[in-house]
Amino acid sequence: MLEIRNLRLHYGQHLALDRVGVTVGRGETVVILGANGAGKSSLLKAAAGLVAPDPGADIRFAGADVAGRPAHLILEAGIALVPEGRGVFGDLTVEENLALGAYARRARAHGGASRDLVYALFPKLADRRKQFVNTMSGGEQQMVAIGRALMSKPELLMLDEPSLGLAPVVVGELFAALGRVRESGLALLVVEQNVKMSLSVADRGYLMEAGRIVGENTATALMDDDAVKRAFLGATV
Repeated sequence: MLEIRNLRLHYGQHLALDRVGVTVGRGETVVILGANGAGKSSLLKAAAGLVAPDPGADIRFAGADVAGRPAHLILEAGIALVPEGRGVFGDLTVEENLALGAYARRARAHGGASRDLVYALFPKLADRRKQFVNTMSGGEQQMVAIGRALMSKPELLMLDEPSLGLAPVVVGELFAALGRVRESGLALLVVEQNVKMSLSVADRGYLMEAGRIVGENTATALMDDDAVKRAFLGATV
């Protein structure tokens, strides 16, 4: 479904991504692991059209070339990004945030069904649909951000550090919901510092270091790999 090859990206003179290659199959969940500054967020932003890759990058979605296309056209193609920091509209209600997510042409005819799906995945949002988002907890705001992305009726949902800053119990609830999203057949590409949680819902994972992909394997193999344990899981294993 998503095929990225030879992805290079510069910010001025700084090389952020160097010949990166990543694939995500239909209905597959893939996690990108790496330290801060490895280039994980830049990879998602390039795939979503938020930053322009260097010439020669090959980014294809469902067979179509999307490299360098504007973000709104990539959204219309079926890729939705939940950015780090959530990016919700705090002065709007839950319902209003979700309605904005259904603005894409591909989503307008399915708004009711998509909203029902979001409320089924995140029952708290159904209970608080009239609540202003800036009065909600960080975990609830993350649910709003994911729900808003799902309202665009994507075929691939990308998430950048969804558990950042959340309490452990909330992280568990969040990944349980992502597991249900996965079961719905939606493809997921996840950047996440909580390695154990992300691998628990993933099919495969890539390891990134200094802007390059340095490893790839199944989630099970990565969880059992001693080098990965030392580098990413530390004393928590």
